[in-house]
Amino acid sequence: MKKIKLLLLASALFAFAAHAQIQKGNVLVGANLANLSFGLKDPNVISIDLTPKAAWFVRDNVALGGYVNLGIQTANSSSTTTNYGIGALGRYYTGSDVELLRHGRIFGEASLGLGGINVSDGGGHSNGLDIGFGPGFAYFITPAIGLETLLKYNGLAGFGNAGYQSTLSLSFGFQIYLPGKSTARKVKNDVQ
Repeated sequence: MKKIKLLLLASALFAFAAHAQIQKGNVLVGANLANLSFGLKDPNVISIDLTPKAAWFVRDNVALGGYVNLGIQTANSSSTTTNYGIGALGRYYTGSDVELLRHGRIFGEASLGLGGINVSDGGGHSNGLDIGFGPGFAYFITPAIGLETLLKYNGLAGFGNAGYQSTLSLSFGFQIYLPGKSTARKVKNDVQ
């Protein structure tokens, strides 16, 4: 009998948590990988962008936070390109689960901050206002862990010999959704 009650309680908590990850007061922490490539033959190009993110849900389905972007592209006997950025981001998730995948949500992300792209050996550089926006899809493999993909336009308007630069990137991410204090209290009260 105890096992059945425990199983029912665990099921109820899982069902609550499955809909609670994007509620007001929760926290999103994770990172996205973009432009990941490793050249296997000449010119042996290695390229990777890493973007750690943290955001707080200020309302259900709406998160505000910050990001840091670090990237590098290098090749044998060639210049090295580094990019960086720091700023604020906002996300809006659709109001209900996507029918195709029961635990998936479509979201839109926009970011605004400071950034730069610099090429070594006398190449072009630009440092200034970093703007980005685009749609994404998050699939929750557990109530607290989401795998996502994001198609994002990034623009960099600034000072330097390259002026305005823009890219369209497809990134893959891993996000952890942590309960806020109010959500943790709700779960604790439900258990009692």
